[in-house]
Amino acid sequence: MVLIAVIIFGFTYLTISAQRLPYFHLDRTSGAMVGAVAMIAFGVLSIDQAYQSLNLDTIVLLLGMMIVVAYLQMSGFFDLVAAFILKRAHTGSRLLFTIIISSGVLSAFFVNDTICVMMTPFVLLLTSRSQADPKPYLIALATSANIGSAATLVGNPQNMLVGTFSHWPYLRFFFAMLPIAAIGLAIDFFVLKHFFRHKLNQPLKPHEVEHHHRIDRPLLYKSLLVMLIIIVGFSAGVQLAFMSILGAAILILAANKRPDEIFAKINWSLLLFFASLFIVVGGINRVGLVDRAHDVLEGYFSISTFQQIMSFSFASLILSNIVSNVPYVMVVRHWIASFNSPMLMWLVLAMSSTFAGNLTIVGSVANMIVLELSKEKAPFRFWEFTKVAGTIALLTWGAGTAILIVYGMLMKF
Repeated sequence: MVLIAVIIFGFTYLTISAQRLPYFHLDRTSGAMVGAVAMIAFGVLSIDQAYQSLNLDTIVLLLGMMIVVAYLQMSGFFDLVAAFILKRAHTGSRLLFTIIISSGVLSAFFVNDTICVMMTPFVLLLTSRSQADPKPYLIALATSANIGSAATLVGNPQNMLVGTFSHWPYLRFFFAMLPIAAIGLAIDFFVLKHFFRHKLNQPLKPHEVEHHHRIDRPLLYKSLLVMLIIIVGFSAGVQLAFMSILGAAILILAANKRPDEIFAKINWSLLLFFASLFIVVGGINRVGLVDRAHDVLEGYFSISTFQQIMSFSFASLILSNIVSNVPYVMVVRHWIASFNSPMLMWLVLAMSSTFAGNLTIVGSVANMIVLELSKEKAPFRFWEFTKVAGTIALLTWGAGTAILIVYGMLMKF
């Protein structure tokens, strides 16, 4: 049974990492679903055990946030963000700075993948009208979305997992991670400015960008009010999943819009991916693989807090790029309790698995969204993206790890 579980696990993670296998047309979601079904079909898990392995809190949290963001999109909120950027885009450097700040801040509250979907077409249109090279700004969008999303428990899918499993209070997590995210965004700006210094110092040519969506102000105000209610609820300690879906339900009632239009904007495949992955990880837990892996690595972790932070942070940086950050968090969550300072190590996991996303093109879904949406107008070669984003990843990871070491020395978790 252990061998069967290992084979299924390996196949699943191969499809998640490679996304393309000979003779199989499988993407991340379908590969994870096939793996989940195989765990049941080959007897690693019963159907009841598969259901029990699902973490519905995470799925409900993600669904609620998707619904709220869909209403914000329909209201024209992201068009207003685009107009804000446009008014400040007089030089290449200023446009770069504005994109980084806008993307980083929005990703902390509205999920980084969504921000990349919304802003990539605008960046392409703006740079086209300005006759500017879009590549510095596309890299800025992807990297800052990843970095900014680290600041909150709802900024990206892996942080949602951390929030569900760790029970970190929303505001405490935010204030602990805010300096790390802010310094990361500053590093992002200066690294990009260095790599593209000859292009960014030039003034942008005059441009006008037409907005194709009318601003629905009543819906915009309702959506922002509900988002504020959700954040207040998070801050007051209300359970994340309940507060998220409660806000979504309130907005569905108050919006006076057809719900099927909103449901059509939901990324259902991402929810299926999460559910399937919980079952696959539940299978390897059932046969004891996670415990065995921890036993092998325990010698590296059973040391001082300083060494634990360093070794676990580095392991997370590397392994998040091998098996992707979401499944990595699902697996190693079982190890956190064995560390000297478990609550601190949840921060280490959130930071390192998120910043690791910038190391390669396939390191995060946000990267792949930006590159996929821009491949016709600004195709990237692997090394062209990686040498810049990888530098950002390593520097931000190093800074984040250093800050967390200081936390470990000065604060009690």
